[in-house]
Amino acid sequence: MSFSDEQEPSDGFGGTGHTRTRLPDRTGGDVYGGARRGGRSSSRSLITVVGVIVLLIAAIAFANRGGDDSSTTTSDSAGSQPQVAPTAASGTKPVQAGFARDQQGAQSAAANYAVTLVSADILKPARRTEIVQQVFVADKQAALEDKFNKAYSKQFLSNIGLDENGNATGGNTYVSRTAPIGTKVTSYSDTAATAEVWCTGLYGTAGEKSTNPVTSDWFTMTLQLRWADGDWKVDSFSQKDGPSPVPGDDKASSADEMAKAVEEYGGFTYAR
Repeated sequence: MSFSDEQEPSDGFGGTGHTRTRLPDRTGGDVYGGARRGGRSSSRSLITVVGVIVLLIAAIAFANRGGDDSSTTTSDSAGSQPQVAPTAASGTKPVQAGFARDQQGAQSAAANYAVTLVSADILKPARRTEIVQQVFVADKQAALEDKFNKAYSKQFLSNIGLDENGNATGGNTYVSRTAPIGTKVTSYSDTAATAEVWCTGLYGTAGEKSTNPVTSDWFTMTLQLRWADGDWKVDSFSQKDGPSPVPGDDKASSADEMAKAVEEYGGFTYAR
């Protein structure tokens, strides 16, 4: 919301053409001099109050819009407000290029890289090279791309219902999406960091004749990050199962419903 379109409230007199009438001063003071001085003082006080209120409203709105990155609080508010968890959503605007060189930046990088490394795009040879170059440090790219190519072989793709280009066959829809649930940094320095990303996700093939139906899973990715070329990049990563909650009793959707949802709802690219 922009305050540039708002106008200051009027006191009902200035510039309106109205006539202001004052009653005689019953205290016996200087009616004209005293009353006029008092009127100016009241007007100035009113203008001051209105001005302060407008400034306060503008400051609150500006802070809520994320325009003020300051984390400074007064001693009174600091003692009465609950402390925010270190991995709670910060409200910070998404970075446009590169991640900050601090612990939050490392967590943001790890969360977003986890989304990318378990996406359907990593299964497509045409996109894999681009992802590797974007995510990993330069001296690890060639070796890791070779490992990915061997892991996602034509046989592997065929087993999950995809062609050699990583696309679903037979009118089916393939989905592989990851949603980070939380992150934490287990070690940190200005040049290296280790971050764990707890994730849930969907993977499988939606379709009438699919033998690999879409299901969900829970896992944790550990990413070794290195500060390189002005950004956090992945040096290595590993994955383990869980922690997993108790499964709910939700009714599974049909193959058509799942395929429609995958097509209609785009995946997230910014996680934290």
